[in-house]
Amino acid sequence: MTTLPPPSLSLSADEARRIALRAQGFLGAPDRRGGVRGVLRHLGAVQLDTISVLARSHELIPYARLGAVGREAVERAYWSGSHAFEYWSHAACILPIEEWPHFAFRRRARRARGHRWHVLKDKEQSTKAVLTRLAADGPLTSSELGGAKNGGEWFEWSETKIAVEWLLDTGEVVCTERRGWKRVYDLAERAVPDALLHDDLDDRECLRRLVALAGQSLGVGTRADIADYHRLKGEQVDAVIADSGLVPVEVEGWGKPAGGGRGGRGTGAARGAGTAVAWADPAALATAPRGRHRTTLLSPFDSLVWDRARTERIFDFTHRLEAYVPKPKRIHGYFAMPLLAGGRLQGRVDPAREGRTLVARQLSLTTPKAAPAMAAALREAATWVGCDTIHIERATTPTEAAAVTAELTRLA
Repeated sequence: MTTLPPPSLSLSADEARRIALRAQGFLGAPDRRGGVRGVLRHLGAVQLDTISVLARSHELIPYARLGAVGREAVERAYWSGSHAFEYWSHAACILPIEEWPHFAFRRRARRARGHRWHVLKDKEQSTKAVLTRLAADGPLTSSELGGAKNGGEWFEWSETKIAVEWLLDTGEVVCTERRGWKRVYDLAERAVPDALLHDDLDDRECLRRLVALAGQSLGVGTRADIADYHRLKGEQVDAVIADSGLVPVEVEGWGKPAGGGRGGRGTGAARGAGTAVAWADPAALATAPRGRHRTTLLSPFDSLVWDRARTERIFDFTHRLEAYVPKPKRIHGYFAMPLLAGGRLQGRVDPAREGRTLVARQLSLTTPKAAPAMAAALREAATWVGCDTIHIERATTPTEAAAVTAELTRLA
């Protein structure tokens, strides 16, 4: 276990929650001038996922913070003008192009391993063929390169697909956008600005900067929270956190066991009953978080809630994605979206679209007082995706359904 410096100050659980909300863009005036690109730079990573209910998750992230941003405008903001690239961070994520150098440690590690879980039959010939084609005709999807499948089972990639993904892993190729949900590949030398196209940062500096960036994006977090943000190992965080610029703090109530995330425990472990050592961005501590709270529905892949242990610790709200749970065993629905209102998680809804109707297939509230907020969030979401009516199919209780329906009628 790493020896910890003394905490610089103590935070109440409420102060830590508000710091986290502001750091994630949910407290205070939204950065409308920065727009979608500002949101991406602020968060440092926006997770991608195949599921599309109201919209795909990477579209829901700026919507949750900025409101009804046009969906085409979201895609343009991410992908036009070499502002972003896709790579492995928390998962497959859209990342600000400025972070390209910081992932050199991961590219080197994959290169050193020598292969993906799919093995190339002739690495030299296959990769050379992909690079030659991209140089002549890129950017291209794997289908345009010659096909992603080998004609066997659906998960059996073609040699071309394996080759281009290997080149993506190791940094010779970059994913510059998604087209019809297919990755579009280009040569790194063409897609990444010259000033950033290097692997000059050693592993320690890459890790130090990613830990610092994760701390800024979280505002305050345990060692496990910080490790989980870009899927670092706990020992990688330990090695650099003293030089990251983050400062140790104690947080009331964070000493209760709540999982520990992928980064393990150790540096984030409790010192005593009810308190725990965490790490905070000094800028987040400089001024008290104030301003208007956003009321919105959150993607389960939103970085405010993607770490389930952290979500339970901060919001006392247990949430998990049930899309891959057999339907009879689901509790809250296929793609239940938490309701954020007043700086707290006050319910959830599993939405769907049927024509111009937004259907709440399953709805629940943590308190009856959340009915107006749920109605407002549903109304805004419906307008954003082009629905003009809202139907509540099922709620935890008839009283909840009636209360939200009454509020929807009032807003109509």
